[in-house]
Amino acid sequence: MKDKRRFSVLLTALAAATLLSSCGGTQGSSDSGTTLTVMGRKTDMQKSYLASIFEQYEQATGNKLEIIAYEDAEFEAKAAAEFNAGHVPDIFMHFHSTGLNAFGVDEHFLSLNDEAWADDLTDSARAYCTDKDGDLLGLPFWESSVSGCYYNKTLLDSLGLKPAATQTEFNVLCQALADVGYTPICWPANGCSWMPQFALDPIFADDPELLERLNHHEISFADIPAVTDMVQWVKTAADSGWFGSDYLRCGWDDIGPALTSGEAVMTFIWDTWFYTDFAGDGKYTVDDFALMPVFMGTADSGTYEGGNLNMMMVNKNSAQLETALDFLAFCATPENYNKAFENIATVSCFKGQTTNIQSRMVTEAKASIEANERVSTATSKIIGYNSENMTDALNNMLCGMTDVTGCVQQMDEFRIREAGLQGAEGFPAVTPDAPAQ
Repeated sequence: MKDKRRFSVLLTALAAATLLSSCGGTQGSSDSGTTLTVMGRKTDMQKSYLASIFEQYEQATGNKLEIIAYEDAEFEAKAAAEFNAGHVPDIFMHFHSTGLNAFGVDEHFLSLNDEAWADDLTDSARAYCTDKDGDLLGLPFWESSVSGCYYNKTLLDSLGLKPAATQTEFNVLCQALADVGYTPICWPANGCSWMPQFALDPIFADDPELLERLNHHEISFADIPAVTDMVQWVKTAADSGWFGSDYLRCGWDDIGPALTSGEAVMTFIWDTWFYTDFAGDGKYTVDDFALMPVFMGTADSGTYEGGNLNMMMVNKNSAQLETALDFLAFCATPENYNKAFENIATVSCFKGQTTNIQSRMVTEAKASIEANERVSTATSKIIGYNSENMTDALNNMLCGMTDVTGCVQQMDEFRIREAGLQGAEGFPAVTPDAPAQ
């Protein structure tokens, strides 16, 4: 998933209490119609657009939705226990990540390739929800975004500088800004993630076989030169002053003030952040910003990251299979999803989505995004990947505790240990209390 996603939850406590149940129920019929069970994380179920579509469905059909919502920290374990006990819900909500493997995708979930609404999904949304065999796993009913390098176009224009189209141009741009006293990239290292997926995604999106070999523990990060290229770029950028002088103490809440004041010119972030978190009392506003790709040493033309999407998946063994499919079709009807997503800051997941708030920046960069966007690969499909662990390894290097080679080695150690904790096949088993490398 994307790092530090902090979209606002608009659902009231009363509505949440009405919709959420902390324990499972039985499938079957209610007095007024069919009851479908929907299982997911509690905070996910509190999204206002889900509350809207659930309410629309119940009112329109007379059917009922029994929401089985587990606390976030307990969700994976409790949901897996329910599956293992044979209590599989009609609708299961999960991100397309390696964590989904615990729920028996082939055994439990129906391929949705032939559903009429599938053609209404945007290319990036459909790609995110499709497995390596080409099966559409779920309906992405979720908020989305485009992550990239957001830059102060007004400031660049005033300095006679242009946005970059290649890695070389980006490096030159960063140095030019540093030379005249600006912080080229606001990069908060204190308690935040370095978001290395920007560099890793192009490596594995362009070479799926490499990802398979990594996930089967046949090779490591150290065997992939491009991973070292990423780490070297981060070190070079830091040593060159492209992150400023105080980036190791810079936190999440420092990004807005740094950008609005003009102290920092660029940051790697997602567009909807400008609507949910962008704040600061300064010279520049969202109207002064534009979007170009992220360059981190591994893709010469740069890259963007598409949103991580929560999917509605259908239990193919459900006694209410047709009703469950009808529910997804209801959710995927333009009139219904446009009502649910009205005034929500999100990139469209549906081609017919019109009522959501889409940023000017993404719209203006459409051609570049289409040419360079990758579905998030590193965060969702690398077994053992953990952005916080990757960040720890990078920060250890930047604090002088190790060098580039040692940093890559530590990234491998963290990833392999995490895979062992998850019980991933082919990786050495690790007990939770075992010390980190």
